[in-house]
Amino acid sequence: MPLEVVLIDYARDPLLKLYGAYRTCYTPKTPPEVWRDIGDGTVSPEKVRDFVVERLKTGHVSPLEQVVFWFGISGVSRALSHQFVRHRIGISFEQQSQRYVKYREDRLEYVTPKSWEKSPGMAEEYDRLMAEITRVYQLAVEKGIPAEDARFVLPNATPTNFQVMVNFAELLHVADLRLCWRAQWEIRHMVALMRREVVRVVPELGSHIQPKCGEKRMGYCDEPLKDWERCPIGKVRPHKEQLFQLFARHKAGNLEPLGEAELRRVEDEGNEP
Repeated sequence: MPLEVVLIDYARDPLLKLYGAYRTCYTPKTPPEVWRDIGDGTVSPEKVRDFVVERLKTGHVSPLEQVVFWFGISGVSRALSHQFVRHRIGISFEQQSQRYVKYREDRLEYVTPKSWEKSPGMAEEYDRLMAEITRVYQLAVEKGIPAEDARFVLPNATPTNFQVMVNFAELLHVADLRLCWRAQWEIRHMVALMRREVVRVVPELGSHIQPKCGEKRMGYCDEPLKDWERCPIGKVRPHKEQLFQLFARHKAGNLEPLGEAELRRVEDEGNEP
C-alpha cells in the first residue's frame, strides 16, 4: 500500500480569511466594515494577496489559525503515526481503528523501509517475520480472540489511515520539524506530499511550508552543528553558531560591511533550492 496524501478540503478563500484577520488587527475599521470593503470590491484580489504576503513575513502567527486544511492520508506506518499524533495544538486526527477493523488478507500489508532492502538478506528476514506475524494474527482471529486483543502482535510496520484537520499555523510547525533532514524519512515524505497539496491550491501559503531553516521560516539551522554539517542543504543555510560568531565580530568592530557584489552573491546563495 503506497503512501498517499489527498487534500480533502480547505477553508474557503483562505487569503481573504487571512486578510480579514490581519486587517482587523491593524485598522480602526470594524470587522463588518473590513468585510464590506472586500465584498463590494473596494479591496482588489491583488491587494489582498500582496497584503497577506507582506504580513506573512512579520511572524504574526495567530491569524494563521483561522485557515484550516483537511487531509486524507493512507498507507503510513504505525511507527509514523506514533510520531504524528504528538502534534496536538491546532490539529485533529481520526485514525483507522485496529480494534474494529480486522485484517483478513492472506498476507498483511506492511511498510518496508528501504534500508532493509539495502542490506543483503535482511529484506527476506523482514518478509519472513511479517509472514509469521500474519499467520499468528489470523489464527488468533479464527480462534475467537477479539480483534482488540489479536492486534497486540501487529508491528509498527502495520499501515494505518488518517483524516486530519489542521490549521495553517500548526501545519507550519509540523513542517518546521518534519521536513528537516533529521526527521524520519517516512514522515518527511508525508509532510512533503501535504505541502504539495497546499501549493497546488494556495501557492502563496504553500511556499511557506518549509523546514525551520527555510528562508521563509527561521532562515538558519539550530540543530547540533555536526548534523548541520551532514545536511544536504547546509551549504546554503547558516548555522546558529556562525550567526553568533558574526554578531560577536560585529560587536567587537571586526566585521567589515559587505560590498554590493558580496551582498548579491549572499542573496543568490540564499535563494538556491
